[in-house]
Amino acid sequence: MNITLISTTNDINFFLPKLIATLAKLSLLPEIISILGLVAIVVIDLLSKGKNVILLYNISLAVTLVSAATLLWQWVFFPPSERFCNNDFDNIFRFFLLICSFLSVFSSADYILCSKVSMSEFLLLKLAAGSGGMVLSCANDLVTIYVSLEFLALSSCFLSGYTKRDMRSNEASTKFLLMSGASSSFLLYGFSPLYAPSGGRLQFDETVDGILFNQYGSIIYISAAFITVGTSFKLSLPPFHQWTPDIYEGSPTPVVAFFSVTSKVAAPASFTRLFGLIFPDLSNEWHIAVELLATFSMILGNLIAVTQRSVKRMLAYPSISQIGYIMIGVLSADSGNGYGSMITYTFIYILMNLGTFARITPFGLRTGTDNIRDYAGLYMKDPVLTFSPVLRSPSLGGMPPPSGFFGKLHLFWHGWKAGSYPSVPVALVTSVISIYYYLKIIKSMFTGKSGRGDTPITSRQNPLVSPSISISKNSLEIAMIIRALASTLSGIFIDPILEITRNTFF
Repeated sequence: MNITLISTTNDINFFLPKLIATLAKLSLLPEIISILGLVAIVVIDLLSKGKNVILLYNISLAVTLVSAATLLWQWVFFPPSERFCNNDFDNIFRFFLLICSFLSVFSSADYILCSKVSMSEFLLLKLAAGSGGMVLSCANDLVTIYVSLEFLALSSCFLSGYTKRDMRSNEASTKFLLMSGASSSFLLYGFSPLYAPSGGRLQFDETVDGILFNQYGSIIYISAAFITVGTSFKLSLPPFHQWTPDIYEGSPTPVVAFFSVTSKVAAPASFTRLFGLIFPDLSNEWHIAVELLATFSMILGNLIAVTQRSVKRMLAYPSISQIGYIMIGVLSADSGNGYGSMITYTFIYILMNLGTFARITPFGLRTGTDNIRDYAGLYMKDPVLTFSPVLRSPSLGGMPPPSGFFGKLHLFWHGWKAGSYPSVPVALVTSVISIYYYLKIIKSMFTGKSGRGDTPITSRQNPLVSPSISISKNSLEIAMIIRALASTLSGIFIDPILEITRNTFF
């Protein structure tokens, strides 16, 4: 018996370190941690019967932090030769998605508590969407891309209709579901012609090696066209952008904040890998098509945003133009900088955009409106709520000296050096236009006169908000201040950020 116990102990001592080392190198370990946290939230919610919502909130924050720390640990301490997967390009975008999840969850607690909806389901869907986006960013075969994309899209769709008593939220969810299904069908039609000519292969590199371009040229062109249309829906590139403003306006504000940044991270990462690896022989053709779509998005997004009266709808159109700016970085990748300018601007955009929604979330909770004219005179009623956009809106518009200016400067400069001569001048002009509607809100806050009188904004409540729950300002105000400072000061450290993202290839 003793010999058996000693043998078992020796086996455990021998295999346990190997098991831990194997798990540590597992490329999907951050996603596995997120899924385990998701399961823990469901189990705890069932056991506590939905009463311990603060614990669920803290668990979701802890899970995203642990996942991010694990990803950084793998990235720093394990060279690519010792990982089961991947490269810096994948890891950067996965880390960005974890940042998006953490910051959006951090600023959503007050809204969920005050709107009398389930916290556990909300956190469940956010972690699920974040995990789907992370897998999408590093997917290396056609099936994984489609499944992870649908995982992200369906989770976002359910989140958009989360406030079930609001008809606008229900309408947004229905539109999201229909448009997501349509775009996915185009994507599948694009994947299908690649399967048979490649000999039934699904991996990107195997698909390219198995297709003879000279023999199947027409099939590859058809496939590239369908995939371009399908991904353009996901990226909100005109003329496939119509769903975006309606969904922004109808969805709950924290939800809009979440998928406004996750779509700008996961979709460009997947697009870059998909076209860069599968269609190297069509680089000129898809570069021209995407450059045209990006140019149209910058023009349409900024011009229509000027005419909007709803803040959420106004922010929808700049998000369309922002994806045009990001696509300039995708098209201008070169051997010296890789995708550094695009990655850096995406990071800055995450901080700027989430900070913007952290501002409008408490305002919508306290007033039940998102009309721009109701922001008039806000400085006299809530100076903290006014402080954030003063630092951040000029950054979104690309005004110096905030970080948005330096991000766009590097992005446009590398785009010009790469030969994007039509799109870069358009980007410069439309960035100047965007400054107008961002500064218009700031001007109204300081100089406008509110048409609702001098009633404090904390006395008016959203009809969906429970009057028995007082709105806590702490987490939202902390989130606004941190993001405003981060999106402003990151311009000072833009050179180290660019150095990290240089020579980033997939």
